[in-house]
Amino acid sequence: MLVISACCIQPVNAQKKSGKTSDDPLSKEKIEAAITEAYNLYKNDTEGKNADYIKELANVDPNIFGIALITADGKIYTRGDVSSMVSIQSVSKVFTMAKVIEEQGHQAIQDKIGVDATGMRFNSIIAVELQKGKEINPLVNPGAIASSSLISGQDSVAKWKNILDIQSAFAGRPLTVNWPVYVSEAGDNLRNQAIAHLLLAYNRMYFDPVQSTDLYTKQCAINVNAKDLATMAATLANGGVNPVTKMKVVSPETVMYTLPVMATAGLYDDSGIWFYNSGLPAKSGVGGGLLAVCPGKFGIAVVSPPLDAAGNSVKAQKSIRYIIEKLQVNPYLIQPK
Repeated sequence: MLVISACCIQPVNAQKKSGKTSDDPLSKEKIEAAITEAYNLYKNDTEGKNADYIKELANVDPNIFGIALITADGKIYTRGDVSSMVSIQSVSKVFTMAKVIEEQGHQAIQDKIGVDATGMRFNSIIAVELQKGKEINPLVNPGAIASSSLISGQDSVAKWKNILDIQSAFAGRPLTVNWPVYVSEAGDNLRNQAIAHLLLAYNRMYFDPVQSTDLYTKQCAINVNAKDLATMAATLANGGVNPVTKMKVVSPETVMYTLPVMATAGLYDDSGIWFYNSGLPAKSGVGGGLLAVCPGKFGIAVVSPPLDAAGNSVKAQKSIRYIIEKLQVNPYLIQPK
């Protein structure tokens, strides 16, 4: 006689508990374990040094090290110092570019600035000259200055308000400028001014070159911490809706055209190396911040000022790559069916 114990029979729905399961690579436990391991693994890493071509950046505490990960549904995970402020620097280029795409459409960026990687230094004048002002991209200095000139607004005051507003909307809080950093950069800004005037000569500057350069310099001096940067990345990961404030910042279509530029030109000369090893669009800044976007899943950011020779945070690269591998979220890790 066959006897079936009732305790062995469970409704199918009973096996599907709400929330993440232990098999989910993005469960709370696995995320916390991954960022804790990364933090402990690299917190004593002494490789790299602060940027010193901007005096104020050289004076930033090199021991600042914080990791923040924010999921597309707004869950926040942090380790280390995620409250200390650094200047956003080149990370800001992403969000000004996104604002221009949102206002004018993706074709405007492609036609008026370009979206190809230049293969040269981020502040290269030769790149502008060789291309006659064409086919640069918004994540290197010439393209970023051109992006600032394209932001809507009748004068520099209105344009600046739009730039600061979009950066703040992505971060989910009002951001402010680090004025000592701004003054330090503005006082030694001849190269960027030269780039802006060269772009003007090639009809690739869409507002006064001196004022556009100043707008760009000011946006680079905005203060952020690791949590701010992770929120900005998570907003991109969530299709343009800030998962913390629930506010729509840009459209999904804008995100769709923003992420590929990050993938090809987000980490200066090492953009290809980064993407080869991580598979995630990212952007770094010489202030020590680095953010990466796992589309549909999360945004992650690390702040640590010491940089490698390419100008990217050493600890940030190592930590984020470790977490990506640990959580197995590289989009190109495809399991056969």
